[in-house]
Amino acid sequence: DCLNTGCVPSKALIRAARAAQNVRDAERMGVHAGPSRIDFGEVMNHVRRVIEEVAPHDSEERYSGLGVEVKRGTARLRSPWTVDVDGQPLTARHIVIATGATPMVPPIPGIEQVDVLTSENLWTLTEQPRRLVVLGGGAIGCELGQSFARLGSQVTLVEGAEQLLGREDDEVGEFVAGLLTEEGLEVMTGTRALAVTVENGEHRLLVEAADGGQARIPFDRLLVSVGRQANVDGLGLEALGVATRDNGTLEVNEQLQTKLPNIWACGDVAGPYQLTHAAAHQAWHVAVNALFGEFKRFKVDYRIMPAVTYLQPEVARVGLNEREAKVQGIAYEVTRYAMAESDRAIAERATAGFVKILTVPGKDRILGATLVGENAGEWLAELTLAMKHNLGLNKLLGTIHPYPTLSEAVKGTAGVWKNAHKPERLLGWLARYFRWRRGGRR
Repeated sequence: DCLNTGCVPSKALIRAARAAQNVRDAERMGVHAGPSRIDFGEVMNHVRRVIEEVAPHDSEERYSGLGVEVKRGTARLRSPWTVDVDGQPLTARHIVIATGATPMVPPIPGIEQVDVLTSENLWTLTEQPRRLVVLGGGAIGCELGQSFARLGSQVTLVEGAEQLLGREDDEVGEFVAGLLTEEGLEVMTGTRALAVTVENGEHRLLVEAADGGQARIPFDRLLVSVGRQANVDGLGLEALGVATRDNGTLEVNEQLQTKLPNIWACGDVAGPYQLTHAAAHQAWHVAVNALFGEFKRFKVDYRIMPAVTYLQPEVARVGLNEREAKVQGIAYEVTRYAMAESDRAIAERATAGFVKILTVPGKDRILGATLVGENAGEWLAELTLAMKHNLGLNKLLGTIHPYPTLSEAVKGTAGVWKNAHKPERLLGWLARYFRWRRGGRR
């Protein structure tokens, strides 16, 4: 998924859309490039070329070269130790289920009348949609909505919840809604999709707002990004008694074992995250626990899981945000730093956004961080490393950061925290001491 329909093609498309936006923004810095011309066919060719260049990293040949026997076919469990691949039985001491997930298409009346786009089939497009409706305001919907708008599509983003990026704090959702609106998208939150209709040969999405008001949104293409469903059907799991959770993912323990101790699961099919790096993190645990579980097993630790939404500016987070801290009843203190204070952000004309770090009250131990800023995902790693190895804000403040860089915002936030916790009594003594050294003069 990541190579062919997920991270790789989406980031290639986002980069092309950013290039188009850079041309529009160039005049702010005295560079007059003239109106940009989007060749959508070439944009999609760029996406396909990127996939081809990355493919060797994920290819069958690479794994074969590492000593992995690769078989292509349809697999089904026949017993806890046997997998049938197109009629050929394979036996193993341990079996790992890593079947991923598939985009969900909600059962909206009339939706069968249209050729729905998802993150899976979007990459086959050859013509740019003039009017695009994006159903779902999560990370995928926001990223692709912004990209298509920058490439010239008229985009309407419909989200049933009251805010975009529902897992983030309210202010992040509000920031993103304002950002997308400013770029020309029509953002409709708290809006429910009721039906797809065809009127005079034109497709329309019937929606209803929270106040009961209805609207019909005309569209040429409908992109659905309301979530992904774990791929568990047809694997023979029910016959073996392997259970699934209410959300459809496989039920596994903290070591990623299913009910059958020699059958393991990782990635989207296991949850709780649908992130490539989360799947890789789980895969290490599955491999080590399966191979060496008789001696030692490792529980998966999700406490320090970074995630990035690749808008411009990016939304990057690790650990707790305020929403989660409140739900879990965890006391916290918030320290903020505006990107408008960053010299590099000013030079880049990228002052939108902020850094928000949660710490234990009165202490510098980091509970979580949310970064909204240019390339924020690139400098989130410093905070992820700090949390992983229990480095507090004092340690970050004492670390030399190159000037001018965007990552200085992390040190700047640590400085704001330090200033709020300065030793007032000691500073009072020092003030009197230096007055004495000056001979009592003020």
